[in-house]
Amino acid sequence: MTTRIVVMGPSGCGKTTLARALALALNWRYVEGDELHPEANVAKMAAGRPLDDADRAPWLIRVGEALAAQPERGVVAACSALKRKYRDVLRQAAGPVFFVLPVLPREVLAERLSHRRGHYMPASLLQSQLADLEPPAADEDGMTVDGAASVLAQIGLIRSTLRR
Repeated sequence: MTTRIVVMGPSGCGKTTLARALALALNWRYVEGDELHPEANVAKMAAGRPLDDADRAPWLIRVGEALAAQPERGVVAACSALKRKYRDVLRQAAGPVFFVLPVLPREVLAERLSHRRGHYMPASLLQSQLADLEPPAADEDGMTVDGAASVLAQIGLIRSTLRR
């Protein structure tokens, strides 16, 4: 059975909301990937500059280590994991991981980000995230969900898929 789930995707897709609710529904530990960014990454994003692969490498290792920290208990993390090679880093650190991508149109993501307050990630970086986004491939363990559906509906679909 899957014991590690990463809710992935660009800013504004609802990954934190879904990951927290899913962890609560499963009675699993929750990890917020944003809290594991090195200070230099946060400063770079806050300045409106997108992260590159070198910036993301130590962060992805931290997220992977957090996923692997309690192997006897399930864990759900919110982590953008935009590219397959980023997901590969997470799998290398944590073992098997199931990825969930809430999908929303660019316009909806932009609208959500325009109303976000108190987050270091500015809406101006959305385009760079969408350019990097590689949805889970057919040979990866994961799924997409309708990000416009209710969180409860998304959780129901995820749980149903995991039971198969």
